[in-house]
Amino acid sequence: MRVRVLGCSGAIAQGCRTTSFLLDDNVLIDAGTGVGDLTLDEMAAVDHVLLTHSHLDHVAALPLMLDAVAARRLASGAPPLQVHALPGTIAALKVHIFNNLIWPDFSSIPSVDTPLMRFVSITVGEVLQVGGKAVEVLPAVHTVPAVGFAAATASGHWVFSGDTGRNPAFWKRVNELTVALLVIETAFSDREHELARRSLHLAPSLLAQELEQIDSGHCYPIYITHTKPAETGLIMEEIQRFDEAPQKPASTRHDIRWLSAGQTFEL
Repeated sequence: MRVRVLGCSGAIAQGCRTTSFLLDDNVLIDAGTGVGDLTLDEMAAVDHVLLTHSHLDHVAALPLMLDAVAARRLASGAPPLQVHALPGTIAALKVHIFNNLIWPDFSSIPSVDTPLMRFVSITVGEVLQVGGKAVEVLPAVHTVPAVGFAAATASGHWVFSGDTGRNPAFWKRVNELTVALLVIETAFSDREHELARRSLHLAPSLLAQELEQIDSGHCYPIYITHTKPAETGLIMEEIQRFDEAPQKPASTRHDIRWLSAGQTFEL
């Protein structure tokens, strides 16, 4: 499976796109502003969108993408784009975006029977079969209903935490998986530790506590996502500081890297 990083920033700025990953050619994980870098052909090839939660930086491009490829999908007779999300996320999208005020309700256009988009409710623990891929829904702890995802690949699972605070249930399940690569958020630096805690995000000191829950002997690349553009450098310095502290045994250190838009992983 190929994973293409379309966006992985916690906010927008020049060169920064918000969260979205393309699995092979037909499945999107989240639909942040990074989707806008796809060509029309690439957008039209997407058949499934899996959403972690309803916050704007993870859904902003979904209505715009649908509008961009609507005529093409209708002309080709393509089935409705399936949007997989928690019931609370679907409810938020219906009320606040696809409400015929902010944006047309593509779940009933051109008709309720043959819409451009169809919502599909998901639950934590479910394994979705989408676009020839098996993707497990993982727990997340956020200010709105939220999940993470684990996509099975030939070399193990590609795991994405989604937006989350402290999350013991996530690590319990991750420790049961063969992990090829972990993408985990760290939205704030430690100077905003309290804001991270209140908003149910991670900061480097909180990330350190989370990584301690990885079972001994489990080692895989860990990519940091969702950093605020103005704080990315500081966040990565703080992460390096705790993970490479002189008093820390080498056996407990992690392979931690910064994720950037444009990266592609073959798993």
